[in-house]
Amino acid sequence: MLSAIRSYLLPIIKLYLLGLKVLLVQLFSRSFRLPVMPRQDGKVAIVTGGGRGIGYEVVRHMARLGAHVIIGGRDEQEGLAAVRRICEEYKEAKVEFTKLDLASLQSVRQFVQSFKERDLPLNILVNNAGVMLIPEGRTEDGFEQHFGVNYLGHFLLTWLLLDTLKDSGKCGYFSRVVNVSSSAHRIGEIRLNDLNSCQCYSAHAAYCQSKLAQLLFSSHLHQDVQRGGFPLSSCAVDPGMVDTALYRHLWTPLCLAQSAIARLLFRTPAEGAVTVLYVALSPALEGECGGGYWANGRREMTTPATFNPQLQLSLWETSIQLLGLQ
Repeated sequence: MLSAIRSYLLPIIKLYLLGLKVLLVQLFSRSFRLPVMPRQDGKVAIVTGGGRGIGYEVVRHMARLGAHVIIGGRDEQEGLAAVRRICEEYKEAKVEFTKLDLASLQSVRQFVQSFKERDLPLNILVNNAGVMLIPEGRTEDGFEQHFGVNYLGHFLLTWLLLDTLKDSGKCGYFSRVVNVSSSAHRIGEIRLNDLNSCQCYSAHAAYCQSKLAQLLFSSHLHQDVQRGGFPLSSCAVDPGMVDTALYRHLWTPLCLAQSAIARLLFRTPAEGAVTVLYVALSPALEGECGGGYWANGRREMTTPATFNPQLQLSLWETSIQLLGLQ
């Protein structure tokens, strides 16, 4: 009983203390400003969760630079509204919406099939969509929702698009995979024997685990494609504490407090998108200069677990088995 209480409360305490620390650092640090990025004419990008928040700002900026951007999202009405707003702002924008539900492996496969039938290149994949602190539940395929949506859905999406990403890269402009993660990965633990959090469910622990899993995946993918000599890089980004709908599942009193505090102290979605855009578009991050974990415009060190090659490989192989990939 005591162990169960500790397993439930400890992640909550750790996550909120970490959040306070991140907010203080964010308030007293100079925000990174995006340099002028080159035109992206002829480039094709996919941004998951691009209908609102950070994802919307990423799509909007890429479209302004001439990229053909495909928003992958679950909410069709929201996605189409985002397309309309961007096209009204930039008359020549090439932006579209395609249904993508990361909680459904079938939906991910259908999205990729639809994309590949068009025979388009793919230069940038931004794995941005995510859920946080949602009530206990399972995806369509039976996975815990944080693990299934934040990690497994994006793992499958990236895996199925890898050939196209590799074929689209070239010397001087590598294709790029950008995984939008969180500082919460620092207190995450990968429980390979309980990835679905069945033993003792904590939404806070499940969220942190999914974010650490993203970093392990991102790092392993980057090393793998570099060893293979492919013109592709993979990195992870912490956008900081950003005023988006991601916090809507907080405990009600905290949600009300967060809503008031966020307007004053959190980054705006446009500010949160800056580092994502930098690692996706900057010519300074070509080839061997790519990869890594980024926050506020800088590559940062992260927890030792992120660099554990055995843990990376074990999670990678387990994910392949869970998804039925060979």
